[in-house]
Amino acid sequence: MPLALILSSFVAASRIGGAAQQYVLAAHKIDPVLAPTVMFGRTPARGGRGEVTSPEVFRRMLVDIEADALFGMVDLIITGHFSDPEQVEIAAGVIERVRTTERSDAWGARPLVLVDPVLGDSPKGLYVSYEVAAAVESRLVPLADWITPNLWELAFLADRQINSAADARDAARSLGRPALVTSVPAREDEIGLLYVDKEEAVLFAHPRRERAPNGTGDLVTASFGAGLVEGRDPRDAAERTARAVAETLLVAQAWKSLDLPIVALADRIVNPTAQVRIEAL
Repeated sequence: MPLALILSSFVAASRIGGAAQQYVLAAHKIDPVLAPTVMFGRTPARGGRGEVTSPEVFRRMLVDIEADALFGMVDLIITGHFSDPEQVEIAAGVIERVRTTERSDAWGARPLVLVDPVLGDSPKGLYVSYEVAAAVESRLVPLADWITPNLWELAFLADRQINSAADARDAARSLGRPALVTSVPAREDEIGLLYVDKEEAVLFAHPRRERAPNGTGDLVTASFGAGLVEGRDPRDAAERTARAVAETLLVAQAWKSLDLPIVALADRIVNPTAQVRIEAL
């Protein structure tokens, strides 16, 4: 069975962060291992108050995971939220060690690294410290096989204003890493997921939903990573991810759910049928 190592937040009662990604990956038959960077009972968006995992404890957890010989079995690394720049440095070291560890017992030929630069969003801007944001930009983005920023994070990393999907395409390419960008502008009443590599850029657009639950970016990263581990063509994996997000948001709205119904929709996330509009850029 493929194995994924998640370095991100743990929120016990809300389907966001690394805790939500565990369920998405499990639905795809990928065994998740989560090393939490911060721990909450409920989402901070609803007043949850958590505790940052100290760099010492974070490092110790990862040493223990490595001691169980799991680094040589990791097929996917997902990085997400960090609360301390030292955590970022630890994560960078882990990525480098996983990539150089002997893989005789691994499911896949090489580990894939997806960096979700969880830095901020519009209109509030940064919701991590500038030191954390700078560390993610300088240490993790260069190590990524793929990055999965939202539109605001992409603009921050590229240091440019983005007003359109074409602007987002150009900004992503300026970073030198293939990207899957969330919350990209599309037609009126639509929101888009933008796939960008060196040769191709494709916008997958679906209706914008009112009061969408938090966590769609986490769903995107885990779903896309699962598709890559399964051996799908990256563009095909991105399309399935867009359909999975559209389907999940549609059901969340119908059920008036405060959280993404990831567990209830596990089969539909793996095999989504929601329609998306596809536009080559």
